Amino acid sequence: MSFLAEALIFLGAAVVVVPVCKRLGLSPVLGYLGTGVLIGQPGFGIIGNAREVLHFAEIGVVLLLFVIGLELHPRRLWVMRRLVFGLGISQVVGTAAVLAALLMLAGLGGGSSLLLGFALALSSTAFVLQLLGEQKKLNQPHGRAAFGVLLLQDVAVIPGIAVVNLLAVGGTDAGEPLNPGLIAAVVAGTVAARFLLRPILRFVAESGIHELFTAAALALVAGAALAMGEAGLSMGLGAFVAGMVVADSEYRHQLEADVAPFKGLLLGLFFIAVGMSVNVGLLADQPLLVLGLTLALMAAKTVVIVPLARWHGLTWAESLRTGLMLSQGGEFAFVLPTAGVTAGLVVGPHAELAVLVVTLSMAATPALVAAGDRWLARGRKPEPVYDEIDQDDSPVIVTGFGRVGQIVARVLTMRHIPFTALDVSPEHVEFVRQYGNKVYFGDATRLEVLRAAGVDKARAVVVAVGTEDASMKIVERLRTHFPKVPVLARATTRHHELRLREAGVTVVLRDTLHSSLRLASDLLQQLGLSAADAEAAVEQFREHDAATLARQAAVFGDEAAFRKTTIDATAELTRLFAEDAAAVPDPDPPPPKPAR
Repeated sequence: MSFLAEALIFLGAAVVVVPVCKRLGLSPVLGYLGTGVLIGQPGFGIIGNAREVLHFAEIGVVLLLFVIGLELHPRRLWVMRRLVFGLGISQVVGTAAVLAALLMLAGLGGGSSLLLGFALALSSTAFVLQLLGEQKKLNQPHGRAAFGVLLLQDVAVIPGIAVVNLLAVGGTDAGEPLNPGLIAAVVAGTVAARFLLRPILRFVAESGIHELFTAAALALVAGAALAMGEAGLSMGLGAFVAGMVVADSEYRHQLEADVAPFKGLLLGLFFIAVGMSVNVGLLADQPLLVLGLTLALMAAKTVVIVPLARWHGLTWAESLRTGLMLSQGGEFAFVLPTAGVTAGLVVGPHAELAVLVVTLSMAATPALVAAGDRWLARGRKPEPVYDEIDQDDSPVIVTGFGRVGQIVARVLTMRHIPFTALDVSPEHVEFVRQYGNKVYFGDATRLEVLRAAGVDKARAVVVAVGTEDASMKIVERLRTHFPKVPVLARATTRHHELRLREAGVTVVLRDTLHSSLRLASDLLQQLGLSAADAEAAVEQFREHDAATLARQAAVFGDEAAFRKTTIDATAELTRLFAEDAAAVPDPDPPPPKPAR
């Protein structure tokens, strides 16, 4: 069968089956798996080369990790280090140990149990990230935890393959060895790319040829993946690193938009290939064994992950969601058992059974996650629908209608300047509406809500929300999609102010700064200083603080330099105050001691 005919079958079957699953309220991933079962050997046997298709479709997983890398700044990854290294390592080691022990109890040998336990401990990166993306939960606590674990699992595969090589019977080579020279070259290339990629992308973008920029995006992903693969590392890890390298560039959103269609199609093809590789005959011959092993796998992984996630700071509800989301087997269960068969560590029927169990666990995950969400949502009030916003060309948009937003709005009202206010709390919106305020229930972190509010026509946007994460999301949307609209932002902390200034916001006011300085001025006057001297002291501190902030902004992100700047600023302020104290005569000197 020709390539074009096979492509037509893949696309036609997906177009028919996936929408049916969507109509039935099922995950599109299940539709792709079902499509694979229908057109592969388990069903009508129209296409039989499942392994070749699976190998090609892994490019979809590579593109998915590149897009995830684009969303994850290096600083955010450092913030997630506890989840990646703490929860990730403990999950892999703990789950592999439990599964290996269960397999040994079932009668498998030590080497086979260890290999299969490790392979089954790994979850599906493509499946979980696709599911989290569909549900828009990647940025929720359990989504971040799941991503951190998956990232560590991708790295853990490298020593896993090395162990297979070491345990191989007769020295059989079960995988590509690590190449230290190439690893060093990859590290050097990653550092160089940090400085070279932005000028290269700018050069391509200035050509004005959109197709050329798309080609550059795909070349970036392919180059990074191949470099990591040649070094004996995960190609997906290479694509993820490439995404992180350009995550803070002005081309991030364009790269994501160009790669997204290829990612979606190839991920769909990947799941179709997984469905094609299922041995339905084995399920028909031994249904109780297969279904029992699938249930045991998902239960064991969930039971191990939930307490580990709770130990690493998640709530019980978030821990349960994390456990259910990671309860299935992953793509590497198709790779490692096969390598184990080649190395003489695993017998063929056991590897085939592991592939079937993993595929069924993937198919069961969406339903299991949905059941868990329904159980956790019992007794909670349903989330109200966001308000329809009347676009009246208000010159000012106020996001966040708490203490700060209300004061700004009252001043605008006093000057008869119309505004549109957005707040994410329905209770708060209902309360302030009782006093005649024009405020809408809407999440300003969502681009469609900002568009509905008419932000593209506004003369200014005030970001007055009280949480740092929401504030930064709103600013990022504004700077990316509406760069010409002036933004004035409220900062809740010094760190928040530095992040806002780094994002390009020039007018930033910290919550407590001005009220604290006014309080300090009144205190100095209460202690006997004149109003002029008190104001001069406060102004000196204000200037010093602004200068310190500017120095800290220059090294923001470099933890060691930032800490040194803070220490130096404190020492400098102490010195200034000491000099001022020495220059001012004591208004009430002690009486002279009597002469003896």
